[in-house]
Amino acid sequence: MQKNGYRVQFTSSRIKDLMYRTTFDPKRMDGDIILNLSLIDKKELDDVLGIFKMVISSGLSVTPYVKIVSEGESIGDLTIEKGKVGIGTVCSITIDGVLLKAGIPVNPKLGGVVQIRNGIPVRFTDVLTYVSTTVDPLEILMSQGITSVSEMLRTGSGKILANLREAPMVARDEIESCLSDLLDAGFSGILEVGEPNTRVLDVPIERDHLGIVVIGGTNPMAVVQEYGIDIDTSAMSRLISFKEMSRIEDLV
Repeated sequence: MQKNGYRVQFTSSRIKDLMYRTTFDPKRMDGDIILNLSLIDKKELDDVLGIFKMVISSGLSVTPYVKIVSEGESIGDLTIEKGKVGIGTVCSITIDGVLLKAGIPVNPKLGGVVQIRNGIPVRFTDVLTYVSTTVDPLEILMSQGITSVSEMLRTGSGKILANLREAPMVARDEIESCLSDLLDAGFSGILEVGEPNTRVLDVPIERDHLGIVVIGGTNPMAVVQEYGIDIDTSAMSRLISFKEMSRIEDLV
């Protein structure tokens, strides 16, 4: 589909491209990861980093690693404008790239809002499939103001951002091994791994597959937004070397 010579790219195509280009090796802690990048006012940096640390320490992110890009610095083809700061987090699609490199044909299916009740994930309440949109679903859902991540942190109940992928059930052992390596590397965002041929958080799964739900890497940004701080987020922004990331506790 084209309009005025511009080719429309659905999110599913962009995800597949980024997955194939992901080279992160959790055992070596090296390689390229996918970055979510947000822009904030420079004067808000300390407050935003404090919020990020709170969210990350609560386990509501993919990893405890972030990237700071100061005003005037460039990341890829983007130069941070005066008065702004860029903050990046690891995108959960990085996990799909690692699974793919391990020979597991994983299929990212949808992004959505998950209801949490007393610390237990209950169901997806709002979802957008990757094949139906040209914008990242979590980006869209975050902009609608329907999350309550900060309430979940405070009370144990609320709505957080997460996404779902499917993988063949015959690869279950390989999946568990790969996810274990990721956990050792600090990737703690696995919310739920379903049973084969079983709905996951009330979403049906393709026959002979199982579902894997991963916490969205944009949850820290959602909390910043919930606190009334302006933040402009671009999910799945670009690939960067994992070596450029820093642990949040080293920055706050």
